[in-house]
Amino acid sequence: MPRNIPWIDEETATGEAAAVYDHYRQLRQRSFVPDIMKCFSHRPDFFRQVLEFSDGVHFSPGHLDVRTKEMIATYVSVLNRCPY
Repeated sequence: MPRNIPWIDEETATGEAAAVYDHYRQLRQRSFVPDIMKCFSHRPDFFRQVLEFSDGVHFSPGHLDVRTKEMIATYVSVLNRCPY
């Protein structure tokens, strides 16, 4: 059953929430923060940890190169009908 997770909108974010949103946009070179990431907005400290973990797992070379990881992630998203 889907549940609604309240988050802080980018337009109303202040303090640490606004700072972590800015950090995300700069880090990912995007003009917006995807909704899936906003679920961490009430815990900006944890949001930053998620970003660090994601960078280490998804966006750095390892056994698989970054391109292959992105292709796998895209394929799994399509299978799950996930817009992310």
